[in-house]
Amino acid sequence: MIELLQFISYLLTLYVYVLIAAAVLSWLIAFNVVNMRNGLVASIAEFLYRITEPVLRPIRNALPNLGGIDISPVIVILIIVFIQSVILPNIAKALI
Repeated sequence: MIELLQFISYLLTLYVYVLIAAAVLSWLIAFNVVNMRNGLVASIAEFLYRITEPVLRPIRNALPNLGGIDISPVIVILIIVFIQSVILPNIAKALI
């Protein structure tokens, strides 16, 4: 069971990296550093959008409008860190 919790922690860490990649790519697109007409960039952006948007959308809906600033990835990362550092270790302690 501990291995399952470690695997969940690994998947959460991987998702943090995906969130960071999506945020960086959105900045690069917004500042016209990368061209969305490029097929590879468009497919990567679509993949990252489809992976992150189901988690970020409820957070965005709950947050007040902050203008052009989107802090929902930061909030999701903080929630993931909380899960990894508090919830998963407590579940592991309960199983031992």
